[in-house]
Parts: sequence; structure tokens; C-alpha cells
Amino acid sequence: MEKFLIENITRQIINTNLNAHICKHLNENPSNYDKRNYETSNKTISKNQKELFKCNKCDFCGSNKGVLKRHVRKHTGKKPFKCNLCDCCCTTQSNLKMHMRTHTGDKPFKCNICDYCCTTKSYLKIHMRKHTGEKPFKCNICDHCCTTKQDLKMHIHKHTSEKPFKCNICGYCCTTKVGLKAHMCKHTGKKPFKCNICDYCCTAKSYLKIHMRKHTGEKPFKCNTCDYCCTTQSYLKMHMRMHTGDKPFKCNICDFSSRWVGNLNIYMHKHTGEKPFKCNICDHCCTTKQHLKVHIRKHTGEKPFKCNICDFSNRWLGNLNNHMHKHTGEKPFKCNICDFRTTTKWQLKSHIQKHTDERQFK
Repeated sequence: MEKFLIENITRQIINTNLNAHICKHLNENPSNYDKRNYETSNKTISKNQKELFKCNKCDFCGSNKGVLKRHVRKHTGKKPFKCNLCDCCCTTQSNLKMHMRTHTGDKPFKCNICDYCCTTKSYLKIHMRKHTGEKPFKCNICDHCCTTKQDLKMHIHKHTSEKPFKCNICGYCCTTKVGLKAHMCKHTGKKPFKCNICDYCCTAKSYLKIHMRKHTGEKPFKCNTCDYCCTTQSYLKMHMRMHTGDKPFKCNICDFSSRWVGNLNIYMHKHTGEKPFKCNICDHCCTTKQHLKVHIRKHTGEKPFKCNICDFSNRWLGNLNNHMHKHTGEKPFKCNICDFRTTTKWQLKSHIQKHTDERQFK
């Protein structure tokens, strides 16, 4: 050991003297030369190391054996780091550390503009783009830009029609891993995301986030044409069609078209005669889940829509809206032939029939 130390010290003295001698020829400060020589040496070593630690399944090159080992777990699916509180397993210890914050509630990374807190530095970086408006990930097919690489990847699937995530029980395919995970809950019946205010449960964290807006009253998506606000981007997209007149969902049998795919699906039952929603108490069948829900209230006697001025209550929200016109005096339904106005659509329809009958007898 002593011999090794003496040889090592001797080598360092020789290198130092040699570097000092070279600096005389270069007219350079020895300390600057040593620093530059060290950085160049490190770059060379790093490059050589990356060439040494190559993945034999893809083009990945690592800077050391540990980096390569972690990368290979993506191919093998090995997750050696296990949570002692739940069934979660991770590929790295750092990922397990981040996961543990879901149990502890620890959110050490805080936004300096708003109250947002999160579990990882990368999540905070993505969040900050909401404030800056930065969308660094650009689609090379269209003009769409995204805040995250994952969002761009999902967007690209729209162009390719690729649905890489497949259910191993049924034929369902989707564009995201989260979407597949939510779908699998249909088979298991599991609804792991629960509202802490009401009894609502759902299959995905994103669904719970949207649901919570019912309690908070938050409507972050705003129309730039009118005062309309809503809880989801998809609702805003549908609303915008009222301004543009766009009705992209068209019936392939007749000329019917709609702004909503749900309306088209309901309309198609007129052609097929199908009434897929059946009451489990009586023989009643209907075309929509909502109509069945309202029908069930006949059996239960439930009248959830209540007037805040008088004792009136009803099974239908539309009937409550019509009732409120009695208090406000508003008559929004107007005849286009005479000056008649009324509080309900069906009363207007009945009134217009009088004009039709009069014309027939003239």
C-alpha cells in the first residue's frame, strides 16, 4: 500500500512539472491549463463510458453501469423497489420516494405565483407553463403545441389513428395508459377515486377532478365570444359550435345532424326503434339513460329539483325552469306569427297549432 502511494504521488509531481514546462511554450497560466486539461479529459472519459454502456435492445447509451441497469428495466419490466404501504412497485428508488409522497401528502415543490404544490420538480416545471403560456412540444404534422411530451405523443395518435394500449379481456383499445387503466375498472368493478364530500366514486383521477368542480363551483374554461363558462374543455368545444353553427355528427340515413355525438346516438334509436334502457321495476323502456333515471323517480317519489321561493318540486329540471317563470314573469317562448308569448315550449307548440288549424279552414 505504501509503495502504491509513493508511486501515485511521484506521478502527480511529474505531471505537474510537465504541465508547468508546457505552459512556458504556450505563455499560459499553469492553473488555467490544468483546469482545461481536466475538463477535456473528463469529456473524453464520459464519451468512452457511453460507448461502453450500450443497451443491446435499443440505441440507448448510458454514462455508467447504474444508468444502463435502470434503463434495461424498461425492457424487462422489473420493478425491484416496493412500497410497504400499498402494492406499488417502482423501477428506481427515487421513483419510490416520489410515490411515498402520495401516502404522506408531502408536496415540497411550490409555485411562486399561485397556491399550487406538487410532489416532483418536473410537475412544477410543467405547471409553470400555465403561467408562462409556454408550449415547447410541437406537432410536426399540424400547428398543435403541447406543454408536455406525453400530451404531444397522445396528440400524434390522432394523426396516425394508433391506439397502442389494448385490453387483454375485451377488444378495447385506447391512446393512453391512463385510459386503459380506467377501462380495466369496468371489468373489475373497482372505482378507486372517491370524493371526500359526497358518495361519488370513479375510475380515473381526471374524472374526480372534474367532479370536484361541482362542489367548488369552479368553471375554468371560458368562451371568448360570450360569458359562458364550463367545467371541461370538451363542454367548451361543444358550446363553441353554437357560435360557429358546426354540426359534425350526421345521420347516415336522413339529413339530421347535431353538435353532440350523444344526440346523434339518441336520434338513431328513432330509425332502429331500439330502447336499450329498461326499468328494473316495471316494463318501461326508453332511449336514454337520463330518461330512465327520471322515470325511476316515479317509483321512488323523488323530486330533486326544488324551487327556492315556494314549495314546488319536480322530477324534471326543465319543469322547474318553467315554474320559475311564474315567479319572474318571464315568457321566453314567442310566436312568430302573432304577439303571443308563453312560459313553456309545449304551450307555444299548442298555440301555433291554432294558427295551422285556422289556415286549413279558410
